[in-house]
Amino acid sequence: MSYSFLTRCAAALTGLALCATLASAADLELGAALPAADVPMTNVDGKAVTLADAKGKQGTVVVFWCNPCPWVVKWRDRMVEIANTYSKQGFSFIAINSNDPAQSQADGVAANKAAAAKFSYPFPYVQDEGAKVATAFGAKHTPHVFVFNAEQKLVYVGAIDDHAESAEKVTKPYLKDTLDALAAGKPIAVAQTKSLGCTIKF
Repeated sequence: MSYSFLTRCAAALTGLALCATLASAADLELGAALPAADVPMTNVDGKAVTLADAKGKQGTVVVFWCNPCPWVVKWRDRMVEIANTYSKQGFSFIAINSNDPAQSQADGVAANKAAAAKFSYPFPYVQDEGAKVATAFGAKHTPHVFVFNAEQKLVYVGAIDDHAESAEKVTKPYLKDTLDALAAGKPIAVAQTKSLGCTIKF
């Protein structure tokens, strides 16, 4: 058996192990501290941004995002509106694109920059190279929302609201309700929902 054959086998097994690790990333539990806070990610302005940089006084909204996913498109205007409204109340927002640009050509720093400009994103939109942050969060979809309180403890995870197709038909605005509760110092009524969206392309 040749050395080159063994080398190729070892590389293949390493790749499979990495894929398995990414695919089996554990869900972040409610009450967990903000993970991967110091991992640098490239923002649309070319600068490195970490989650520690993005923390808000009242709380921090982390949303896993991308450019081509139809679920992101459906919720995009609402996400921008929520960020514009609640950032005035001391909440910060950051959108993270963890898709591998080699698998999703509509993603990557350049594509993120174009999307941020076109849709006037009022928050950092960063590229998570190697999906390190998505793996730490156990994020699986775009969009996938994680809300942390002022102490940077996870208080909500899941969907933006209960009706992707139409803002007018929303009856349960999960993200808004969570931020309203945090601002008022009240308990979170619904702390976990099912995230709906495209799978992250690891």
